[in-house]
Amino acid sequence: MKKILNYSILGAIILFGLFYSYTKWSAADEGDTAPDFEATLIDGTSFRLSNLKGAYVLLDFWGSWCAPCLKESPELVALHKKHSDKLTVVSIALEKDSKSWKKVVSKYGYTWKNQIVDQNRFVMLSEIARKYGVSEIPAKFLISPEGNLIGKYSFTQIDSLLSIPSANQ
Repeated sequence: MKKILNYSILGAIILFGLFYSYTKWSAADEGDTAPDFEATLIDGTSFRLSNLKGAYVLLDFWGSWCAPCLKESPELVALHKKHSDKLTVVSIALEKDSKSWKKVVSKYGYTWKNQIVDQNRFVMLSEIARKYGVSEIPAKFLISPEGNLIGKYSFTQIDSLLSIPSANQ
């Protein structure tokens, strides 16, 4: 019995390693066209990432169960308020149920239209997250107005980039 348990644990570790490697290997790289996806927003309307060309887009992968995500929520809200004229925020909540995220959205004041809840029993198996190589959250990706993936940036780096006069054009 102990031998079976050991093999099961080893098998799970190997599967996790393969999944992690595949997720990182198959994801888009900086400079590539941002992987397009379709989803339904929390208000029930259809959403397609490629329709947002013309402005910077911030994809923010988060979860209501993720303490670091909650900790940085005020920074996300502040960045949105400061740069709402040149930055479109798309938040993607990776959730196990359809209710937990509502408390966070209400508490921190997520007011932007493009909010997606990607519900999955195994949250990191989200199809959208896999396209971007997300293996841990929070994860933020900045996309250029032309639709190219600029990279994973912190809120401070995004604020600095958007504060440069040439980025405002």
